[in-house]
Amino acid sequence: MKVAPTAIADVKQLAPRVFTDDRGYFFESWNARIFAESGIDATFVQDNHSQSKQGVLRGLHYQIEHAQGKLVRCVVGEVFDVAVDLRRSSPTFGRSVGVVLSAQNRSLLWIPPGFAHGFVVLSATAEFLYKTTDYWYPEHERTLLWSDPALAIAWPVAGPTVNAKDAAGMPLATADLYP
Repeated sequence: MKVAPTAIADVKQLAPRVFTDDRGYFFESWNARIFAESGIDATFVQDNHSQSKQGVLRGLHYQIEHAQGKLVRCVVGEVFDVAVDLRRSSPTFGRSVGVVLSAQNRSLLWIPPGFAHGFVVLSATAEFLYKTTDYWYPEHERTLLWSDPALAIAWPVAGPTVNAKDAAGMPLATADLYP
């Protein structure tokens, strides 16, 4: 597996080694030893699976307590995936990184604790899988406003479909943040 830093070094894009033959393909999407050698020391406690229609934007979500690291991938369709650094002490505080994840490129993204996360669906539908390093605690969940001009995220979909919770997200200036 090839592990590469993104524009924010703590967020890593992973390209698995894919073995293909006339039957189809096989690849490892998680290997603790390889991840640890790459500086990703994570223990996952929960797997999540979502399905969304084209133009749906989910996020930007995070938990202010019980912060979750996430290993994300798209197994059907294509999404534009975004991580925003909410660690005030970080040199990349307030910056974001966005990558295309798809069933075709089989790429994964590691988002460490301390980041908000979201994605928008580019294909007709998408199925999105992610592992988390802590459980979901609804009382600690927060939503960062996906369209906050201070974030300057270049979402590739104009007028995405968002639910009420995501539409009411907090701008970075007033959001709960990590130290």
